[in-house]
Amino acid sequence: MEKTIGKYRWTIVGLLFFSTTINYMDRNVIGFLKQYFCSKDGFGWTPLEFSYVTTLFTVFYATFTLFAGAIIDRVGTKLGLAFSLIGWSVFGILNAFVGNTVALHVAIRSLFGAGEAGNFPASIKTVAEWFPKKERALATGIFNSGSNVGAMISAIFVPWCLTFFGGDLGWKLSFIITGAVGFIWLIFWFKFYEAPSKCKKLSKEEYDYIHSDDAETHSIVAEEDTAKVPWLKLLGYKQTWAFFWGKFLTDGIWWFFLFWTPDYLKQQFNLDPKVQGYLYFIILGVAILGSIYGGSIPLTFMNKGWSAYKARMTAMLLIAFAPLLILSTQFFANEALFGRTSAIILAVVILCICASAHQAWSANLFTTVSDMFPKKAVGSVTGIGAAAGGLGGALVQLLAGSLNTYFPKTAYLILFFVCGLVYLLAWAIMKSLVPKHKPITDL
Repeated sequence: MEKTIGKYRWTIVGLLFFSTTINYMDRNVIGFLKQYFCSKDGFGWTPLEFSYVTTLFTVFYATFTLFAGAIIDRVGTKLGLAFSLIGWSVFGILNAFVGNTVALHVAIRSLFGAGEAGNFPASIKTVAEWFPKKERALATGIFNSGSNVGAMISAIFVPWCLTFFGGDLGWKLSFIITGAVGFIWLIFWFKFYEAPSKCKKLSKEEYDYIHSDDAETHSIVAEEDTAKVPWLKLLGYKQTWAFFWGKFLTDGIWWFFLFWTPDYLKQQFNLDPKVQGYLYFIILGVAILGSIYGGSIPLTFMNKGWSAYKARMTAMLLIAFAPLLILSTQFFANEALFGRTSAIILAVVILCICASAHQAWSANLFTTVSDMFPKKAVGSVTGIGAAAGGLGGALVQLLAGSLNTYFPKTAYLILFFVCGLVYLLAWAIMKSLVPKHKPITDL
C-alpha cells in the first residue's frame, strides 16, 4: 500500500526534524556554558544570575509563541518557519559578542528566544497539513526527537569547543558556529517544501491519503487557509485550556532536563565536564526512542478502532506514570550504598527513562491540537500552548536557580518531586476539561 500511496510526506518530516535539531542545538549551548559562566576562571556568575538568562529567554519564547502561531496561520508554514529560523540564528550568533555582562546576555538571549518561538507552531501545523490523524503522533514524535539530537550535539560540541579553543574563545565560537548552521537548512527548506496542494512532487494518491479523514472532522479547507481566528474566540473553548494546562505543567520539566542535568551530574558526582557531556548525550539519545515509540502507541489503539482522542489520552495516561521513577533518583545515586560506578549508572538509567517518558508525552500532547481543532487554527492554538509551556518553563528555571543558590543540598530532591508528579496532574486536568472529544466545527 505504501508503494502506491507515496512517501513524500516523510521527506517533510525530515525537514522538520532537522529544523528542530538546529533549534535545540542552538538553545542548549547556554546549558553547557553554565559551568564556565559560573566559575572563577569564567564570568563568575552565581547560579541565580545564570537562571536570569534562561528564565528571560523562556519568558520571551513563551510570549512570542502567541504571535508566532498567529503569524504562521496567516503567512503559512513555509515563510513562517523560515523567518523564525533566520531570527534565532542571527541572535544566536550575536550572543558571542556581548562579553560577560549578565544584562546583555539576558537581552540577546531573550531576542533569541523570540526567534525560536516559531519552530513548534509551524511544525505542528505542517504535520496537520501533511498527515492523516492516525500518523500525526508518529510524525510529531519523529520531528520532536530532533530536540534530543540537537541537545546531544551541544553536549559534545560545546565542551570540545571550550577545551580545544580555550574558555575565552571557545564560548564565543560555540555560539557562532551553531548559529551559522541554520542558514544551510534554509536552502533545503526552500528547495523541497510546498503546501500539499502546491507540491508537484506529491502524487494524487498520497494527497488523497493525507486528506482521508478531513470529511470526518468537517475540516475540508485549504492547507494554507489564512483566515484569521481570533485568540479570544479560541480561549472560549475548553479544548484550548486543556492544551494550555498540559503544556504549562509539563514543558518546564523538559527545560529543566535540558538546562540543569549537566549541573546535577556535576553536583551529585563531581564529574569532569566531558564525562557530563557523554552521560547527557546518552540520556537524550535514549529519549529519542521515547519520542518515536510514544508517538506510535496511539496508532496501535486506533488500528483497533479507537477514536484518535481516546487513543491519544489513553497513551498519555500510561506514559504519565513513568516519570514517578525520578522520585527514586537520589536513593540510587547514593555512592555509599551502591558504589560510585553503580550509583552513576543507576541515576543515569532513571534519568533516561524519565526523559524518554517526557518526549513520548510531548509527541502525543502536541497532536491533541490537530485532533481537536481545524487546520486553520492549529498554529494559533499551538502558539497559545507553547506560551503556556514557556511560562511554566520560566517558573521552573527560577525555582531551580533559587534552590541551587539558597538550598544546594536539597535542591534536586525537591525538583525531582516536582518532575515526577506533574504529568498525572496535567492528564487529570486535561481529561476533566475534555472528557469526550467532539470536533470543533464553528471556526
